[in-house]
Amino acid sequence: MFRLAVVLLLAACGAASPSPSPSPAPHQPTPPLALRPSHEVVFAGACDASGAVALDDRHMVVADDEDNVLRIYDATRGGAPIAAVDVSVDLGLTPKGKRTPRMPELDLEAATRLGERAYWITSHGRNSKGKARPERLRFFATTLPSQGGAAAVEVVGSTDGLLAALLADPRFARFDLAAAAARAPKSEGGFNLEGMTATPDGALLLGFRNPVPAGRALLVRLEQPAAFVAGGPATLGPPIELDLGGLGVRALSWWRGQYLIVAGARDGEAASRLFTWDGHGAATPVELDLAAMNPEGTFSPDDGDQVLLLSDDGAVAIDGTPCKELPDATGRRFRGLWLAPTAG
Repeated sequence: MFRLAVVLLLAACGAASPSPSPSPAPHQPTPPLALRPSHEVVFAGACDASGAVALDDRHMVVADDEDNVLRIYDATRGGAPIAAVDVSVDLGLTPKGKRTPRMPELDLEAATRLGERAYWITSHGRNSKGKARPERLRFFATTLPSQGGAAAVEVVGSTDGLLAALLADPRFARFDLAAAAARAPKSEGGFNLEGMTATPDGALLLGFRNPVPAGRALLVRLEQPAAFVAGGPATLGPPIELDLGGLGVRALSWWRGQYLIVAGARDGEAASRLFTWDGHGAATPVELDLAAMNPEGTFSPDDGDQVLLLSDDGAVAIDGTPCKELPDATGRRFRGLWLAPTAG
């Protein structure tokens, strides 16, 4: 009865003013990482490593942007792949060409793990001559193969709707992505997606190598990726622009509480650089000489003490022949550079 009387009295006199909500705590920037080269590892059977998914702290599945094969490697030892699987048929691709039919290249450019699924993204651009290639508009998910070599990978969802969603989103209109998508990917103002990583809250962060509007790298969040590859609409966040010294995004990874960003020129004419970003403020450059490499992917296991940069070595000459042109795949190889944290 006493409680009811108090309530009635408050109602008669007017509700008490609510206590002011506490101000949100200011964002505390994550200290940038200082990294040093540790050692190099060489992987066989492919040249153009473009993205990797961690199976555990030792094994990874690597994509190559010159074929449609996913290869499992021991990241600590290098050498030949433990197993490999071609996803062409599972994605509905058929051979093209009259004289020597061959599977069209997906142009796989990035990969990431989210829970018990691996997500893979193609460049979403045209070929080097500026010709449209519909197979390069794929974003798909697969099961995770076992690290021991049973390379049973099942495609569990696929969509070609990402580019259309970006073009239809008015928040991206100022970047004129329709014009970009009509150009060759490495030309000025072309279209080329090369970075992707899972975020701590279950979304994906995508990074553009090209375009680089006003000299700033372009990124976008993709929410609910599982629903998207299952046929739902793309749920995009607003555009994010970062100053990476005039470079675009070659690779993205979430590691030790912040994003690692491999940045590179749209046409490959400048040396790549490494940046860290806490997801809020400005990106911070890591003082590291990467001139001898062409980093395009990372292996960054959650509990690992080091991170591995994967180099796209397709243009590296082996006995006078560019790696990607070697007729015998067993002679092909790409490098990985392990980086270790150091006091900064």
